[in-house]
Amino acid sequence: MTGHGEHVMNGATIWLTGLPSAGKTTIAHALAGRLRGEGHRVEVLDGDEIREFLSAELGFSRADRDTNVQRIGFVAQLLAAHGVKVLVPVIAPYADSREAVRKRHQEQGTGYVEVHVATPVDVCSVRDVKGLYAKQAAGEIAGLTGVDDPYEEPADPDLRIRAHEQSVDESAAALHALLSERGLA
Repeated sequence: MTGHGEHVMNGATIWLTGLPSAGKTTIAHALAGRLRGEGHRVEVLDGDEIREFLSAELGFSRADRDTNVQRIGFVAQLLAAHGVKVLVPVIAPYADSREAVRKRHQEQGTGYVEVHVATPVDVCSVRDVKGLYAKQAAGEIAGLTGVDDPYEEPADPDLRIRAHEQSVDESAAALHALLSERGLA
């Protein structure tokens, strides 16, 4: 799509961080559909799928979570460098790990947007999309992010979405507006 008078579509990584069942993946897929409809190349790097294929040997220790986030960030940056809008609905519970991904994008000259899907833990536990909160409450699992394992909320994300106070479409529209403002949509 390059030629006289046409612009090159800029790639970027849009990282949606938040607690389990906050709405990250749902918002990412809603935005992906909208962006594809506008002719953008889009990829959603779902945390569960990526972990299965790229990080299956990793557990949920801090070091393993950091390694997983860095691997996903690396793949996202490669895709973004080739003009893809990469939506990454991945918890990424530690601020320093998220910052390392942002820094790599900046060093490579690739766009990066951090979005905090700020759904409170009590709402997430009611949604409990994967049954994790119920399993944790029953003592079947430990280390649930935001319950008995840390989640460091972004202090200054590019956008904070309160997904429990607005619809999926409203959340996706808010994120789309930010991308448009930054010349990424």
